[in-house]
Amino acid sequence: MIAPWTAVWSSARPHVHPLRTPSGRILSTDGPADHPWHHALWSTIKFVNGENYWEEYGEFGRLVTLDAFTDGPTTTATIDWIAPDGQAVAVREVRTLEHVELGIDRYAIDWTFDLAPTVTAVFDRTPFTTWGGYGGLTLRGAADWTDTDLRLPDGAARDRLLGEPAPWCALASDAATVALLDHPSNVRFPTPWYASNRAETYGEGWANFVNAAFLWDGSLRIEAGGHLVRRHRVIVADGRLTTATVAAEFDRWAQS
Repeated sequence: MIAPWTAVWSSARPHVHPLRTPSGRILSTDGPADHPWHHALWSTIKFVNGENYWEEYGEFGRLVTLDAFTDGPTTTATIDWIAPDGQAVAVREVRTLEHVELGIDRYAIDWTFDLAPTVTAVFDRTPFTTWGGYGGLTLRGAADWTDTDLRLPDGAARDRLLGEPAPWCALASDAATVALLDHPSNVRFPTPWYASNRAETYGEGWANFVNAAFLWDGSLRIEAGGHLVRRHRVIVADGRLTTATVAAEFDRWAQS
């Protein structure tokens, strides 16, 4: 089948948009007015050696795709993280996106990024106060995807997550689910989650946001020639997946 999602490699932040359920409902938004640097389903890090690779105003770094090759369900791209001066390559990334069929009502994208800094690099975030802590794989959900809540393995419905660690986080309504899974091989597993749902109380404001915030508790130093590799699975489904279903999907994937 044709995957119900589209990879966009020409952006300053390569991303997936639109992200659709198997039935065709669009669950992502790219460049909303409140945060135009939010790019649907994407991954980057706030700071590399103090330079900004998250927001897109003032001086900021760009992720420039050199090539992207598709072989069956898998696309592999080489991406240079170009410093704000427009010249230096701070990081060479290899990103792999693989479409995985899970059933008639759901599928997954296996999202792996391998970051190799060209010099010793400190990957960092803005420490959380009333906001902050973010970096890594992120979803910005569609504004018309309403009545969502957030769930971790304990199954409790939440409106917001501020650094709670868990192996996965699901954003769901009765209409659809997106679950982000954190692989046990990832550094600082289980990742802290920074997230909010969309409810009428938000009006037109920022919401439907899920971030696997692995730098929440502190920066991470990678020596030149080293690698920071993170593996995630993103499950997209029609309808609300139960906690038991997401947990079973996580177990199968984590053991593969």
